[in-house]
Amino acid sequence: MKGITVLLAEDHMIVREGIRKLLEAEPDLKVVGEAPDGRAAVALVKKLRPAVVVMDIAMPRLNGFEATRQILRAIPATRVLMLSAHGDLAYIREAISAGAQGFLLKQASAHVVCAAIREVHRGNRFYCPEIAKRLCGRDGPGPARSAVSPRPAASLTSRELEVLQLIAEGKANKETATELGISVKTVQRHREHLMAKLNLHDTAGLTRYAIGAGVIESTVPLAIL
Repeated sequence: MKGITVLLAEDHMIVREGIRKLLEAEPDLKVVGEAPDGRAAVALVKKLRPAVVVMDIAMPRLNGFEATRQILRAIPATRVLMLSAHGDLAYIREAISAGAQGFLLKQASAHVVCAAIREVHRGNRFYCPEIAKRLCGRDGPGPARSAVSPRPAASLTSRELEVLQLIAEGKANKETATELGISVKTVQRHREHLMAKLNLHDTAGLTRYAIGAGVIESTVPLAIL
Protein backbone atom coordinates (compact mmCIF):
# COMPACT_ATOMS: atom_id res chain seq x y z
CA MET A 1 0.00 0.00 0.00
CA LYS A 2 1.27 3.46 -0.87
CA GLY A 3 2.13 5.41 2.24
CA ILE A 4 0.01 8.35 3.42
CA THR A 5 2.26 11.34 4.04
CA VAL A 6 1.48 13.24 7.24
CA LEU A 7 2.61 16.57 8.67
CA LEU A 8 2.27 17.20 12.41
CA ALA A 9 1.46 20.75 13.54
CA GLU A 10 1.67 20.93 17.34
CA ASP A 11 3.53 23.37 19.57
CA HIS A 12 4.32 20.88 22.34
CA MET A 13 7.31 18.77 21.36
CA ILE A 14 6.42 15.90 23.67
CA VAL A 15 2.99 15.59 22.01
CA ARG A 16 4.52 15.71 18.51
CA GLU A 17 7.02 13.01 19.48
CA GLY A 18 4.26 10.82 20.86
CA ILE A 19 2.12 11.11 17.74
CA ARG A 20 5.10 10.56 15.47
CA LYS A 21 6.07 7.37 17.28
CA LEU A 22 2.60 5.89 17.07
CA LEU A 23 2.37 6.73 13.35
CA GLU A 24 5.82 5.28 12.67
CA ALA A 25 4.49 1.92 13.88
CA GLU A 26 1.97 1.93 10.99
CA PRO A 27 3.38 0.72 7.63
CA ASP A 28 1.04 2.92 5.57
CA LEU A 29 1.61 6.19 7.45
CA LYS A 30 4.71 8.35 7.01
CA VAL A 31 5.49 11.55 8.93
CA VAL A 32 7.25 13.90 6.50
CA GLY A 33 7.43 17.02 8.63
CA GLU A 34 6.72 18.68 11.97
CA ALA A 35 5.73 22.27 12.72
CA PRO A 36 5.80 23.98 16.14
CA ASP A 37 3.33 26.71 15.14
CA GLY A 38 0.68 27.49 12.55
CA ARG A 39 2.84 29.73 10.38
CA ALA A 40 5.52 27.06 10.10
CA ALA A 41 2.80 24.53 9.25
CA VAL A 42 1.58 26.63 6.32
CA ALA A 43 5.12 27.00 4.97
CA LEU A 44 5.91 23.29 5.34
CA VAL A 45 2.68 22.19 3.65
CA LYS A 46 3.52 24.38 0.65
CA LYS A 47 6.99 22.82 0.53
CA LEU A 48 6.26 19.17 1.37
CA ARG A 49 2.67 18.77 0.11
CA PRO A 50 1.61 16.14 2.68
CA ALA A 51 -1.61 14.24 2.12
CA VAL A 52 -2.84 14.90 5.67
CA VAL A 53 -2.05 17.51 8.29
CA VAL A 54 -2.73 16.71 11.95
CA MET A 55 -3.38 20.22 13.24
CA ASP A 56 -3.48 21.47 16.83
CA ILE A 57 -5.76 24.45 17.46
CA ALA A 58 -3.90 26.47 20.07
CA MET A 59 -0.51 27.33 18.60
CA PRO A 60 1.61 30.50 18.76
CA ARG A 61 2.05 32.89 15.84
CA LEU A 62 -0.92 31.45 13.93
CA ASN A 63 -3.71 29.30 15.38
CA GLY A 64 -4.88 26.05 13.82
CA PHE A 65 -8.10 27.53 12.41
CA GLU A 66 -6.40 30.23 10.38
CA ALA A 67 -3.49 27.93 9.44
CA THR A 68 -6.07 25.48 8.05
CA ARG A 69 -7.71 28.20 5.97
CA GLN A 70 -4.38 29.31 4.54
CA ILE A 71 -3.28 25.74 3.82
CA LEU A 72 -6.47 24.87 1.98
CA ARG A 73 -6.34 28.05 -0.07
CA ALA A 74 -2.79 27.20 -1.14
CA ILE A 75 -3.05 23.40 -1.44
CA PRO A 76 -6.74 22.43 -1.69
CA ALA A 77 -5.98 18.69 -2.00
CA THR A 78 -4.52 18.57 1.52
CA ARG A 79 -6.75 17.06 4.21
CA VAL A 80 -6.67 18.60 7.68
CA LEU A 81 -7.45 16.62 10.81
CA MET A 82 -7.95 18.95 13.78
CA LEU A 83 -6.63 17.90 17.18
CA SER A 84 -7.60 19.61 20.42
CA ALA A 85 -7.82 19.14 24.16
CA HIS A 86 -11.19 20.89 24.06
CA GLY A 87 -14.39 19.52 22.58
CA ASP A 88 -16.60 22.61 22.85
CA LEU A 89 -19.07 22.87 19.99
CA ALA A 90 -17.78 26.35 19.21
CA TYR A 91 -14.33 24.89 18.49
CA ILE A 92 -15.74 22.02 16.46
CA ARG A 93 -17.89 24.30 14.33
CA GLU A 94 -15.00 26.69 13.76
CA ALA A 95 -12.82 23.77 12.64
CA ILE A 96 -15.49 22.65 10.18
CA SER A 97 -15.91 26.22 8.94
CA ALA A 98 -12.15 26.46 8.38
CA GLY A 99 -12.29 23.33 6.19
CA ALA A 100 -11.02 20.59 8.51
CA GLN A 101 -12.10 17.09 7.46
CA GLY A 102 -12.09 15.71 10.97
CA PHE A 103 -11.80 16.53 14.66
CA LEU A 104 -10.13 14.48 17.38
CA LEU A 105 -9.70 15.01 21.09
CA LYS A 106 -6.14 14.61 22.35
CA GLN A 107 -7.19 11.79 24.62
CA ALA A 108 -8.14 9.68 21.58
CA SER A 109 -6.45 6.27 21.33
CA ALA A 110 -3.67 5.49 18.86
CA HIS A 111 -6.08 3.28 16.93
CA VAL A 112 -8.57 6.15 16.53
CA VAL A 113 -5.87 8.62 15.42
CA CYS A 114 -4.61 6.25 12.72
CA ALA A 115 -8.14 5.42 11.57
CA ALA A 116 -8.95 9.13 11.36
CA ILE A 117 -5.93 9.87 9.18
CA ARG A 118 -6.88 7.07 6.79
CA GLU A 119 -10.49 8.19 6.58
CA VAL A 120 -9.80 11.86 5.87
CA HIS A 121 -7.19 10.79 3.31
CA ARG A 122 -9.97 8.91 1.51
CA GLY A 123 -11.98 12.11 1.42
CA ASN A 124 -14.33 11.18 4.24
CA ARG A 125 -15.09 13.13 7.38
CA PHE A 126 -14.07 11.65 10.72
CA TYR A 127 -15.00 12.65 14.25
CA CYS A 128 -14.10 10.73 17.38
CA PRO A 129 -17.19 9.28 19.12
CA GLU A 130 -17.44 12.04 21.73
CA ILE A 131 -17.41 14.73 19.04
CA ALA A 132 -19.85 12.87 16.79
CA LYS A 133 -22.34 12.68 19.67
CA ARG A 134 -22.12 16.41 20.29
CA LEU A 135 -22.57 17.24 16.62
CA CYS A 136 -25.67 15.05 16.55
CA GLY A 137 -27.04 16.89 19.60
CA ARG A 138 -27.19 13.84 21.83
CA ASP A 139 -25.32 15.49 24.68
CA GLY A 140 -28.18 17.84 25.44
CA PRO A 141 -27.66 21.32 26.86
CA GLY A 142 -24.48 21.90 28.78
CA PRO A 143 -21.16 23.73 28.76
CA ALA A 144 -20.48 22.75 25.14
CA ARG A 145 -23.56 24.69 24.09
CA SER A 146 -22.86 27.76 26.16
CA ALA A 147 -22.84 31.14 24.48
CA VAL A 148 -19.54 32.27 23.03
CA SER A 149 -18.43 35.28 21.06
CA PRO A 150 -19.38 35.28 17.38
CA ARG A 151 -16.93 33.46 15.10
CA PRO A 152 -14.34 36.00 13.92
CA ALA A 153 -14.15 34.39 10.48
CA ALA A 154 -17.63 35.72 9.77
CA SER A 155 -16.50 39.35 9.76
CA LEU A 156 -12.71 39.57 9.89
CA THR A 157 -10.25 39.17 7.06
CA SER A 158 -7.44 36.63 7.18
CA ARG A 159 -4.91 39.37 7.89
CA GLU A 160 -7.06 40.84 10.66
CA LEU A 161 -7.26 37.40 12.27
CA GLU A 162 -3.47 37.13 12.19
CA VAL A 163 -3.09 40.57 13.74
CA LEU A 164 -5.74 39.75 16.37
CA GLN A 165 -3.88 36.63 17.47
CA LEU A 166 -0.55 38.41 17.77
CA ILE A 167 -2.15 41.26 19.73
CA ALA A 168 -3.77 38.74 22.07
CA GLU A 169 -0.41 37.01 22.55
CA GLY A 170 1.01 40.30 23.82
CA LYS A 171 3.02 41.31 20.76
CA ALA A 172 3.77 45.01 20.33
CA ASN A 173 2.96 46.70 17.02
CA LYS A 174 6.60 46.56 15.92
CA GLU A 175 6.84 42.83 16.72
CA THR A 176 3.60 42.15 14.85
CA ALA A 177 4.84 44.13 11.85
CA THR A 178 8.07 42.14 11.76
CA GLU A 179 6.23 38.83 12.12
CA LEU A 180 3.84 39.58 9.27
CA GLY A 181 6.24 41.49 7.02
CA ILE A 182 4.14 44.66 7.03
CA SER A 183 4.65 48.20 8.30
CA VAL A 184 3.87 49.39 11.81
CA LYS A 185 1.35 51.83 10.34
CA THR A 186 -0.44 48.93 8.63
CA VAL A 187 -0.57 47.05 11.94
CA GLN A 188 -2.04 50.12 13.63
CA ARG A 189 -4.64 50.39 10.87
CA HIS A 190 -5.60 46.73 11.29
CA ARG A 191 -5.88 47.24 15.05
CA GLU A 192 -8.22 50.20 14.49
CA HIS A 193 -10.34 48.17 12.06
CA LEU A 194 -10.55 45.29 14.55
CA MET A 195 -11.77 47.57 17.32
CA ALA A 196 -14.31 49.22 15.03
CA LYS A 197 -15.66 45.92 13.67
CA LEU A 198 -15.87 44.27 17.09
CA ASN A 199 -16.96 47.41 18.96
CA LEU A 200 -14.05 47.05 21.36
CA HIS A 201 -11.89 49.83 22.74
CA ASP A 202 -8.65 48.39 24.11
CA THR A 203 -6.16 45.54 23.90
CA ALA A 204 -7.70 43.75 26.87
CA GLY A 205 -11.03 43.65 25.04
CA LEU A 206 -9.41 42.26 21.89
CA THR A 207 -7.66 39.63 24.00
CA ARG A 208 -10.85 38.52 25.70
CA TYR A 209 -12.58 38.34 22.34
CA ALA A 210 -9.75 36.26 20.86
CA ILE A 211 -10.03 33.77 23.73
CA GLY A 212 -13.81 33.58 23.57
CA ALA A 213 -13.83 33.15 19.80
CA GLY A 214 -11.20 30.41 19.82
CA VAL A 215 -8.49 32.44 18.08
CA ILE A 216 -6.24 31.57 21.03
CA GLU A 217 -6.79 29.54 24.18
CA SER A 218 -6.52 31.01 27.66
CA THR A 219 -3.53 28.72 28.30
CA VAL A 220 -1.46 30.82 25.87
CA PRO A 221 0.69 33.26 27.91
CA LEU A 222 -0.90 36.68 27.70
CA ALA A 223 0.60 40.05 28.42
CA ILE A 224 -2.80 41.50 29.32
CA LEU A 225 -5.79 39.54 30.63
